[in-house]
Amino acid sequence: MYKSFSMELAGRTLTVDVGRVAKQANGAAFMHYGDTTVLSTATASDKPREGVDFFPLSVEFEEKMYSVGKIPGGFNKREGKASENSVLTARVIDRPMRPLFPKDYRNDVSLNNLVMSVDPECRPELVAMLGSAISTCISDIPFDGPCAMTQVGMVDGEFVVNPSQAVWDNGDLQLTVASTKQKVIMIEAGANIIPEAKMIEAIYMAHDINQTIIEFIEKIVAEVGKEKHTYESCAIPEELFAAIKEIVPPAEMEVAVFTDDKQTREANIKEITEKLEEAFADNEEWLAVLGEAIYQYQKKTVRKMILKDHKRPDGRALDQIRPLAAEVDIVPRVHGSAMFTRGQTQICNVCTLAPLSEAQKIDGLDENVKTKRYMHHYNFPSYSVGETKPSRGPGRREIGHGALAEKALMPVLPSEEEFPYAIRTVSETFESNGSTSMASTCSSCMSLMAAGVPIKSMVAGISCGLVTGETDDDYVLLTDIQGLEDFFGDMDFKVTGTTEGITAIQMDIKIHGLTRDIVEGAIARTREARLFIMDTCMKPAIAEPRKEVNAYAPKIETIQINPDKIGDVVGKSGKVINAIIEETGVKIDISDEGMVSVCGVDKDMIDKALKYIKTIVTDFEEGMILEGTVVSIKEFGAFIEFAPGKEGMVHISKIAKERVEHVEDYLTLGDKVKCKCLGKDKMGRISFSIKDAQ
Repeated sequence: MYKSFSMELAGRTLTVDVGRVAKQANGAAFMHYGDTTVLSTATASDKPREGVDFFPLSVEFEEKMYSVGKIPGGFNKREGKASENSVLTARVIDRPMRPLFPKDYRNDVSLNNLVMSVDPECRPELVAMLGSAISTCISDIPFDGPCAMTQVGMVDGEFVVNPSQAVWDNGDLQLTVASTKQKVIMIEAGANIIPEAKMIEAIYMAHDINQTIIEFIEKIVAEVGKEKHTYESCAIPEELFAAIKEIVPPAEMEVAVFTDDKQTREANIKEITEKLEEAFADNEEWLAVLGEAIYQYQKKTVRKMILKDHKRPDGRALDQIRPLAAEVDIVPRVHGSAMFTRGQTQICNVCTLAPLSEAQKIDGLDENVKTKRYMHHYNFPSYSVGETKPSRGPGRREIGHGALAEKALMPVLPSEEEFPYAIRTVSETFESNGSTSMASTCSSCMSLMAAGVPIKSMVAGISCGLVTGETDDDYVLLTDIQGLEDFFGDMDFKVTGTTEGITAIQMDIKIHGLTRDIVEGAIARTREARLFIMDTCMKPAIAEPRKEVNAYAPKIETIQINPDKIGDVVGKSGKVINAIIEETGVKIDISDEGMVSVCGVDKDMIDKALKYIKTIVTDFEEGMILEGTVVSIKEFGAFIEFAPGKEGMVHISKIAKERVEHVEDYLTLGDKVKCKCLGKDKMGRISFSIKDAQ
């Protein structure tokens, strides 16, 4: 039965159609916000997937080019691989929703969001987030919702709720907050160095707005929601836990996991696993779930040690950071490099500089093709965790980590006018044991400074973890979580920033939300930690950006010319500009506004190209002294080229002070000569003199 529901949200009408389309999905919400239209569906398999020890949830955000009146580029003329924006949006939807499904649920669940129309005033990403929550809530899929999401931008210090695409792109804040009825469950933010107190204010303003959306969703569920289906639980039998504890007492498990060396811990767990496999050799049912049982036993052990005893597996204090190390210039000949090590997490970052023409072009759900001048890429090879998986290119995790570090550093980059380069930094994970994305932020910052990029402030990042008890006030915050504390803990709260404020946040949790005390405590803890990292580790390695770019980096000089003169510099069919490039070996880019960038490794050749361009765009005036090359000799005089496409004629009478019978007696093709502009002759032509320039 088709029903439509509406509410006013941030000055616009949000409409949800249920029962109108996609009726065979477990749940479907046809979403309209302004003229933005998204079809969100939730579908689940009938039975659990065999052989998996995790919840198989997949989230898709499908960008259709017809939604903005475009035909996809390329030969195929249809949408292909998901864009980076699609991947990042899907991750933001996944992170708050995954913890709200039952922990023992193993049925495949697919949340699909089809973007069908885009209104620039109403971002489709937000509509998809709300659509996924609504379609899941009204479906028969077990889900402990409702949940809701709100986005906040900021212009001139004022918050903007659910901002337009223009405000989102150009404002000082890009904040997404997801909430349940009681607590915040996800935070994602990019910020232009916003103070911690201001960020907390924005988070809880969004949380309050989420409560109005949740009330709206509850009304929809009350009218059209399906009864949740029963499912086959994949919980570990309590009898198995009891048997394991008989063979491996809690004290023995504590000794096994209580180490700061990942390999040692893994060897200890392997020994325990082999012992248990031998003990349960005759029980195939228990052997099938033994791996998950051991995992949960470790988890309970670690959580109890932290929460009750305040003991961390590696023996650190709750607010203590692992040993730090940093160095720059570890890779020769590249434009900039740095390595940052925190415990068993190690990232090497390499910076490459190039002309602005090499900025990334992005053709997405926008009116125009965008360019991205700063690109951060993150790689996570299997050897970094001692595994042997082949490389298949970046997955969603790698794209997400790269985007987070990119977002962290964007606010401190110089403008194109200050530093006319495209910039790419690549983080290679050498070793991983927790929070490589934050190590990537630190190494990227140092790599940029080593390359001579004049960033405005140093940026560092750190992650804060959490272990909770039975009540809201029974919890422990952990600074700088390692892999084990991330796997077995309840939160991964990553924050990057300068000494002045926050540049990025990414918060993941495995529980049903955080109290305000936890959020404020985590933000305060990460501030202390990132200042410590900068002062004790990063600054001793490199305190400020180098004054000049690396010797192997291209040098770029820029000049502004009259846009009306662009055609003169380019020439017919590019003849003039190509001649300059061929002679000097530089690369030349010209914007529509007349900004000319000349890029090359040889400074003398850059100066020569700039001199040519300045000559081309300068109108000849009487008295001007110019240098040029003889390119043509006639009976009546010679033609002098001052720059490609820019010539002048010297009459035979103006070559020397004495009488000249033959031009060839005084000039030869290729001669370099100085000329003085005499202004216009009787015919209105510009003439030059060699004898008056001597």
